[in-house]
Amino acid sequence: MSTDTDTVESVATDLAIGGMTCAACVARVEKRLNRIEGVRAGVNFATGRARVVHPPLVDVTELVAAVEKAGYTAEPVGEGTAASGDAGDDGADDGDRLVRLVIVAALSLPVLVLSMVPSSQFHNWQWVCFLLATAVALWGAESFHRNALRALGHGTATMDTLVSLGIIASYTWSVYALFLGDAGEPGMRMPFSLTAGAGDDHIYLEAAVGVPLFVLTGRLLEDRARRWTGSALRALAELAVKDVTVLEESPSPADGAPERERRIPIEQLLPEQRFLVRPGERVATDGVVVRGRAALDLSMLTGESVPVDVGPGDRVMGGTLDIGGSLVVRATAVGADTQLARITSLVADAQAGKARAQRLADRVAGVFVPAVMALAGAVLAFWLGAGATALGAVTTAVAILVVACPCALGLATPMALLAATGRGAQLGVLFKGPEVLERLKEIDTVVMDKTGTLTTGRMRLLSVVAVPGWDEDEVLRSAASVERLSEHPIGRAVAAAALERDGAPLPATAFLATTGTGVEGVVDGRLVRVLRPQAVGDLPAVLRTALDGADAMGRTAVVVEMDGAVAAVLVLGDTVRPGSLRTVRRLRAMGVSTVLLTGDGRGAAHAVAAELGIEEVHFSASPERKAEVVEELRRAGRVAAVVGDGVNDAVALTRAELGIALGTGTDTAIGAAGVTLVKDDIEVVVDALHLARRALAVIHSNLTWAFAYNGLLIPVAAVGLLNPMLAALAMSASSLLVVANSLRLRTWRPSVEDHEDAETVPSVSVSPSLRPAREGVPPSAR
Repeated sequence: MSTDTDTVESVATDLAIGGMTCAACVARVEKRLNRIEGVRAGVNFATGRARVVHPPLVDVTELVAAVEKAGYTAEPVGEGTAASGDAGDDGADDGDRLVRLVIVAALSLPVLVLSMVPSSQFHNWQWVCFLLATAVALWGAESFHRNALRALGHGTATMDTLVSLGIIASYTWSVYALFLGDAGEPGMRMPFSLTAGAGDDHIYLEAAVGVPLFVLTGRLLEDRARRWTGSALRALAELAVKDVTVLEESPSPADGAPERERRIPIEQLLPEQRFLVRPGERVATDGVVVRGRAALDLSMLTGESVPVDVGPGDRVMGGTLDIGGSLVVRATAVGADTQLARITSLVADAQAGKARAQRLADRVAGVFVPAVMALAGAVLAFWLGAGATALGAVTTAVAILVVACPCALGLATPMALLAATGRGAQLGVLFKGPEVLERLKEIDTVVMDKTGTLTTGRMRLLSVVAVPGWDEDEVLRSAASVERLSEHPIGRAVAAAALERDGAPLPATAFLATTGTGVEGVVDGRLVRVLRPQAVGDLPAVLRTALDGADAMGRTAVVVEMDGAVAAVLVLGDTVRPGSLRTVRRLRAMGVSTVLLTGDGRGAAHAVAAELGIEEVHFSASPERKAEVVEELRRAGRVAAVVGDGVNDAVALTRAELGIALGTGTDTAIGAAGVTLVKDDIEVVVDALHLARRALAVIHSNLTWAFAYNGLLIPVAAVGLLNPMLAALAMSASSLLVVANSLRLRTWRPSVEDHEDAETVPSVSVSPSLRPAREGVPPSAR
């Protein structure tokens, strides 16, 4: 049970629903639940789950009772609840259903061959078929009859009602023809007919066995496909660690062991506790590395195929696999607060929802079964009144009952959503719900934050400009020797840059840090000072030019003095992410325009825009101004998605048609967004757009086929041109076609042509005609 996001006064409960056989069942369960005051329910046929939002005063037992009154079973989803597809509609597990299907097939195949191949019909063949068909019609189809009776007891009808009636009608007519007609005569021969017309000596035992055989086969394959599409969610659940080795202070330090290890259940782990991760183990929960170094496999969570090296101070994510090295980690989040738990929750929520198209299909399916039964009765009366044989009229009605299955309608959208959201999770894209996929397809503008989104958000040394006569590497090494003693981001960036140039720092003494001025220390007998430009007097022309250029680009510069003499200027700044340029080009190739929206100043914003080819720029934007820009885009008729990672992006993420948050961003940004990118790669935004468009195309093709199938074959059956056995085959094939079409999304990946198109799109230079934000708006926190 989880708190509902729509209102604090409601809670959300997930129920596992048993006994549903078609989309009509979905509509019936939803209708029954929604009758309870204050309850809003949505049922997913593919997962067999119901998401119920209800007031706290409405107990879960009341919800379960409502579902049972509708003729189905229900239980709260939690530990021990079967995963979707683990049990069939009749409650049997996969192994039992497979055994039943094999026996039904063994009994049915002789009946089908003898009925359809006249040359194989030996003396009294019809009585052998009768014995075999009786076992299939009574025992093999027992689940259909039981479900139909249960629905009848609740005054309803389901797909199983149609199947049961079809089997009973075919079998009953065959009994009549054998015992009271001429079909039981020794030596009787029966030609096979593709249509419903035949005489009183014709028996339809092939329909009595073919209908349950094909429907049971189709449902078994559908259930297996559901498990395949839900594999991403189960894979995430399997990443959760059950036990963890915590490190505690030894009660007897004298024994030489300052720490002792203790294995505890993961539920007992508390924040700030330290735990051990050995090679081959998964990181128990989110935390920070205290000591040790290791390579972590993040592929199951982020889709990143290359292992990541981590060491002291690095953050690690629960569920990642240690493939080399040991770590001691301090827990920073446990239980539902971990990133793995949030990812699992997002995927589950996405798979529990419905797209607009599916809600329409469910409404149609809700009245479909009663309408089909009424149509079959009307057709039966028509043909009897028109002078057709009783067998022909009954067979025509049976064909209508069997062929008119709304299963394809019920599976059209949820199967595609299961596959798309599961594939998205594998690629590092988490969708909050199916409506997100629909909105993504409509996006024509992507608004991006700068710092931490298009750029890395980390300060790096960009250039060293030295006064003639001074060696750049020597000055940088000396400055880094002093700066490494500072905790300031500038100091860390300078020290890191020196290490990259193989300039190992030298010992520094007499270190002094002065707030607002800089740092100083003695290195190799020299006084080295790293100062803000305002703290230095006159500068040589070459350094003044470097400072002016850095200021124009929105970058940070510091001056290095060696024994009182100005030696160099170090220019630092944020750097563009490796995939940002490619992202902008790929979006342009898709016909999607990009907008840069940042709280940084004009220089920094225009510099990044020029590097990436973004034409529309809004700078010095406060959080309120960012939301205003999104509203302006909406009024201009543009459908915008906002990509951000910070607290100051949360309002814009909420106001946009769709918010996209980087998984490395703040919890506020992630909570306000509809899409979360787990992988720290801005280019995944484009993959999300492509996947959404592909998923919606699959959904629309599924629904088109489902409606076209019924619209075409029901009239064919009504005029007597369809044998009931062929109707059962066509019905099962229809559902399997929808399932197979949806499963293609499980292997989807961005096409090579998409990347090649991005390379051919020319970069756009920034001109003075940029649309800047209002002047004078103070920069917000980045």
